This record gives sequence, structure tokens and C-alpha cells, in this order.
Amino acid sequence: MKKSLLLLCFLSFSFHAISQEERNFWQRYWDGLIAEESIDGSPNFLIYPTVAFSPETSWEFGFSSLYLYYANRDTSNRLSEMSAFTYYTLENQYGLWLDHANYGNKDKYMFLGRFRYQSFPLLYHGIGLETPAEPLALVDAHYLLWKEHFLRRIYGYWYGGIYTDLQNIPDPKFIDQSETPYDLPLGFEGSFNFGLGASLVYDSRHNVLNERKGSFTELSFLRYDQSWGSDFEITSFLLETRQFKSINKRDVLAFHFVGQFINGEAPFHMLSLMGGESMMRGYYYGRYRDNNLMAAQVEYRMLPFPFAKRWGASAFISAGQVYPNWDQLALNKFLIAGGGGIRFLIFPQKDIYTRLDFAFTQEGPGFYFFIGEAF
Repeated sequence: MKKSLLLLCFLSFSFHAISQEERNFWQRYWDGLIAEESIDGSPNFLIYPTVAFSPETSWEFGFSSLYLYYANRDTSNRLSEMSAFTYYTLENQYGLWLDHANYGNKDKYMFLGRFRYQSFPLLYHGIGLETPAEPLALVDAHYLLWKEHFLRRIYGYWYGGIYTDLQNIPDPKFIDQSETPYDLPLGFEGSFNFGLGASLVYDSRHNVLNERKGSFTELSFLRYDQSWGSDFEITSFLLETRQFKSINKRDVLAFHFVGQFINGEAPFHMLSLMGGESMMRGYYYGRYRDNNLMAAQVEYRMLPFPFAKRWGASAFISAGQVYPNWDQLALNKFLIAGGGGIRFLIFPQKDIYTRLDFAFTQEGPGFYFFIGEAF
């Protein structure tokens, strides 16, 4: 499981080994990082180095950046965010991640998207819940993913529009990691797939990185068809909801549910995947995969502590299951994950925290460091 090293630690240790001139640079950078930002709606940009280690990548070095702004610098508009992450590992792997949630003036338009390009090994444990804890194979591949929502306000907080998804994984190589025999999954020779569909969204959030009292619900479908170039014919449905309730001026109770349902024969990388830094934290993303996924989590956030201006914490628990068909969904097969985290208020005027989460599962722990809450 990957372990990220915080920028704070990076700076703290660096102060002991650098010159006075370099120390002054890092001190100015750190002072600017934690300073109170402008309250006039001006945008904020942050860039910081990252260092991580995992068995499948060895040491990983990269940079993350975050750009925050209000349309027309009007703070009555929703806060828009664009983030980027790029990395290189000692195993000659590399990647670029881009995420964005952009809102137009008066929130008339909404653009939500995710881009991934990476040369990166994927751990493959098989399909379904009854799969071994140790990976069966390491999938070495170049992988491209690009999802976009183009939404326009219909009425109130309701939005509707087009949803697209492009995924390409040419010539993946399955490198055996176990003596356990297994069948190569559908898509082992690679595939290109393009999905077209639509989304209906209810979104009353004002701050997507740390909502305190709004809600978000999405109902989407995507159709992948050979008539427009896809190698597989699949229909995917997504139901997701996020609810936030302020307990007092500091504390928030948050609820998150995700259901993803796939009809048709999907390649291994387009199945419903469980795990990652948002839902079912503690499990490797894709540790479990199958046609369908149902997962939910509850999180209590103390932002900030009553006795601290910029420090807070959270506690969370989640349950999830993947399954091939509805008749194989069982209450006694839900997996449990949970944990807690610490928070630091990095943008006070925009109410945005960095988070370091520690998650625990029956297969071990996971650690996550990000700007913004998990959902």
C-alpha cells in the first residue's frame, strides 16, 4: 500500500540540510502557503512536491497543483477547482492526472471531468469477492481515461446534459505474481472504448472540496457501442449521492453512496472497481472488481477542533460489495473499512483543508494525503 510523505515533513527535514539562502526560500514558501488569503474572490494557486513508495512502483517523485477560483471573482458563485498531479518512479513509470469541477457565472453551467494518462502497473487479483489477497498478476500497460460532464441548469439545483467517457489500454501485459492458476480476463489483449450518455444532477453544494450543508446526487448512463468505435458493447449506469449536515458551526456529518451497474461483457479495467482514496479507503483501487458495485460510507468531520484555529480531524466507516448479478448480492458479504484522519486548514477564507487519512481493512492499512475532503 502506497505511503505518501507530507510536504510539511519534507520542509521540516530540509531545513536542517540546506543553506541559509535556500532556507529563506522555503520559509517564504511555507509562510505564503499558510497565510490568510484574500477575501475579494481572487483565485489561489498552489504547487507542492510529493514523494511516495509502494512495492509496485518503488520510489515515486512528483508534483501536485491546485487552482481555485470563483467565476467573475464573485464569491456568491460556487467555488471552482482544477487539480493536477504528475509523477515519475524509479521503475520508469510515469503519469499525469487532471481533475476539475468548474461552475459558470450564476452557476448556469457545470463542467465536471477527470483525465488520466499513465504508464503504471495495476495489481490484478481476479474478478469477484472470492479472490486471493495476494495479487495474481501485475498488469503493465499504458492507460488513458477521459471522462467529462457537460451540464446546464434546468431548474433550481437541477442540471442535465451530456456525459462522455473514453478509455484506451493498448497491449497490456499480465506478469504473473503468484503460482495460483487463473484465466486471463476479457480485454487482456487491450481495447479502445468510447461511451456516450447523459446525466441528471442535483447539486446544492457551494464548496466541492469541503461541503458543510449541501447535497449532490447524480444519475447517469453511458453506452459503449461498436458503431462509434468501441471494441465492446456495454451499458453502464451510475447512481451516486452525497449528503452533508452541519451539526454546529464546526462539525459536519457526511454520507456517501455509490452504485455502479454494468450490462454486457466489460473488459477487466472497465468493471466496477472498489477501493481508492475516496470510497472504501484502505483497499487498493481495483482490489475488488465485478459487474456491479454498491458501497456507502459515513464520516464525522471536526473542522476545526474547538481549541484550534486550523487543525481538525475526521472519523469514517464504509461498507461495500462487488457482485456479478443481483441474485448474488448478499448482506453478509459486505466488506468493512474505516479509520480517521487529521486536517489542516490551508485556505481559511475558502474553508479548504488538507487531509491525511489512516484507513484500516481486514487486509491491512492505507494512508492518503490530499487537498480537500474525500467526498
